[in-house]
Amino acid sequence: MTDGPAHPPPDVRTRVLDAAEAIIQARGVAGLTLEAAARDAGVSKGGLLYHFASKEALLAALLARLAEFMQGEYAACVEAQPPGPGRVARANLEWGFGDGERSCNERHDRAAAIFLAAFHHDPALLDPIRAVIARMRDDNAADGLPPGVGEAIHAAADGMFMARIFRLYAPSDAQRAAMRGVLERLLAGAT
Repeated sequence: MTDGPAHPPPDVRTRVLDAAEAIIQARGVAGLTLEAAARDAGVSKGGLLYHFASKEALLAALLARLAEFMQGEYAACVEAQPPGPGRVARANLEWGFGDGERSCNERHDRAAAIFLAAFHHDPALLDPIRAVIARMRDDNAADGLPPGVGEAIHAAADGMFMARIFRLYAPSDAQRAAMRGVLERLLAGAT
């Protein structure tokens, strides 16, 4: 008896990207070599080179995959909110200050490691991420709120993300709830 359908093993490209992501999180961009990624993915260097001709191509693919992940997470967060003015702002509140499955989590920590590595290696590699954030900001501007309200909530959620990824501080549950309460009151007063 099985517990459900068997999942096929990840393809070579996915295994290499997963291995590269783990290397960057553990050792930074300096630890990422094509040899290390191939070894950790369990593929030959030739197999890796078939998909990624260089370290830059591997980093670019990591960022493209993260942009796709971010866009999907963002869309799901917005979709989970009731329609109407403030929908995007409520999604940002849930992402930055919530405890749900889409709130800032370990997957976001891994993404942050790649953001930092890419920025260190070549800031232009972040262009796919910048494009996703630009769409988010456009949605924020069209969220039906007075100017500044959605942007303040978005900035606060980003601040929580930055505090987490740089391990600058870790607010207690009570502090996070208090900050969220202030932002919810701001949002309630604007809708």
